[in-house]
Amino acid sequence: MNSSTVSITPGLPTGMTAGVLAGLGAGAFWGMAFVAPLMAPGFSAVDITVGRYLACAALSIVLMGWAALRGAGLVPTWRQAAAALGLSVLGYTGYYLLLAMAIQTAGATLPVLVIGTIPLWMMLLGKPAHLRWASLLPGLLLTAAGMGLMMQATAQGLGALPGGPQVWLGVFYAALATASWVLFGLLNARWLAHHPEVNSTQWANWLGVAAGLGALLIWAVAGTDLATLSQQPGFGSFVLVCVVTGIGAAWVASVLWNMASRRLSGSLAGQLIVSETVFGLLYGFLWFAHWPALVQWLACGLFLAGLLASMRAHR
Repeated sequence: MNSSTVSITPGLPTGMTAGVLAGLGAGAFWGMAFVAPLMAPGFSAVDITVGRYLACAALSIVLMGWAALRGAGLVPTWRQAAAALGLSVLGYTGYYLLLAMAIQTAGATLPVLVIGTIPLWMMLLGKPAHLRWASLLPGLLLTAAGMGLMMQATAQGLGALPGGPQVWLGVFYAALATASWVLFGLLNARWLAHHPEVNSTQWANWLGVAAGLGALLIWAVAGTDLATLSQQPGFGSFVLVCVVTGIGAAWVASVLWNMASRRLSGSLAGQLIVSETVFGLLYGFLWFAHWPALVQWLACGLFLAGLLASMRAHR
């Protein structure tokens, strides 16, 4: 972007403003995944996730083919292809499998609470070396307070915490899922920083194809066969949800997240992940046609205050 371009956010560099907007956009598209199962009742989370990744892979292949026909395609090297495959396991298929195992083992409440700490880990582990902890602390505390309120509302909405000997195994799976996505976020940003010749769209295409391969493996192990799927009521809605979320929540969100990762530090980009929860709640409220609870409004207000404080610290 031309350095003479005026930032739309006074006092912030243009690159940071673009990165923040891209990160918020990624959260807006990721939030679609919260309501996708509601739009395709009767279909399992595994089948919806596999369908989403396969739709994303199909779009990626079409875009890569179109670029190749125009002579603008970039063929990944073996090392680049291996990096895309590995990162897609960390941030897409592997992350989802661990989360699904956590929910099946310990119920929904505890895994949701554990996964909700991802923005905090990203803020802590992605801090730039030149940024003092004292500068990061206000945004970190405000975000943590907002997450605490949101977790309280989530726990109340999902019911009592589960018991039994398997609960800690479920927490362990959720912790592994959290570590998987945090590692993806950090390594993905580092990979993009070291490969400026690969633009955000190309990298999203490669990740999309790699995620599609992982989705086929998940489908072979735990998915429903196509003949059975096609005979279920609402199959058309299921296909539509997979296509829309595959394009939006997977491919477009990936492009936007890559843009944010290139322009922002890991700590600031990681904090923007809370926007996924905020947008997911907003879509849920619109779907069920009811207002958020007071505690959820307060949590969103703390998220916004934390983001503004972190943007000021990273300026």
